[in-house]
Amino acid sequence: MQPFEIHILGCGSALPTRKHLPTCQVVDIRGKLLMIDCGEGAQLSWRKTGLNWQHITHVLLSHSHGDHVFGLPGLISTMGLLGRTSPLFIHGPAQLRPFIDFILSHFCNDLGYKVHFEVVDTTIHALIFEDRSLEVWSLPLRHRLPCCGYLIKEKPGLPHIRRQMIDFYGVPTWALNRIKAGDDWQLADGTVIPHERLTTPADPIRSYAYCSDTMPNDELVPMLKDVDLLYHEATYADSESTLANKYGHSTARQAATIAKAAGARRLLLGHFSSRYDDENILLAEAKRIFPETTLAYEGLRITP
Repeated sequence: MQPFEIHILGCGSALPTRKHLPTCQVVDIRGKLLMIDCGEGAQLSWRKTGLNWQHITHVLLSHSHGDHVFGLPGLISTMGLLGRTSPLFIHGPAQLRPFIDFILSHFCNDLGYKVHFEVVDTTIHALIFEDRSLEVWSLPLRHRLPCCGYLIKEKPGLPHIRRQMIDFYGVPTWALNRIKAGDDWQLADGTVIPHERLTTPADPIRSYAYCSDTMPNDELVPMLKDVDLLYHEATYADSESTLANKYGHSTARQAATIAKAAGARRLLLGHFSSRYDDENILLAEAKRIFPETTLAYEGLRITP
């Protein structure tokens, strides 16, 4: 199967600690790198992944709170210092435009590459961009200011050629792409060999959803239906639900409830408050509702 891997660069909330950095992730999907949020310390964490800076094509920003964007000026500058020439596309709420314009005009006005900012409507579930192999959709979140999550989905692939059957029937190389696309093969004597006999099924489609920062939002459930891996903020334990509601966040129990209702295959918790020295209290709380739950941590690599 083609690679589809999420690298956690930071999974803390507003206050950096010795254990956690502010939010940042990189999704490696079929060799394309998408960064989701860019909190302070993103570059240092990136260095530990071994990934190529220049392969980042898109940066997906959820909202304009500093713990999700303070790493962006350094990232943009470093790419320029390393000789980037290909354009960088940044997606996020309209409130981020003045911030990005300020970065470009004051610190990064001689980059050698173009930075394009594309506004995301945080009130709707909509296709943000796509190519031949993937789609990225916005997810409307409920926070203290306009905020969105993202759903990244593979597009259906083609079946795989069964080499032994191809050789057995003497199918020429030029016909393979047609067979993968659904054509049958006809032998010289007129016998038709169905393409199902010449191929094996395509790889299953995988999906990843990112929901941070947000209060519980039942409207997300149909948008997240059957997602393979759901990253959902769990800033607080349920004992702090009053604080969660005040600041527009979720508890671990609430995150697990959304995952269960959506039929997610797995849940990844993150955006932890600095008040917790041990997040296992959050893990235990979520597992009581949704057993297939894991804690995020810096350096984690996980596949949907």
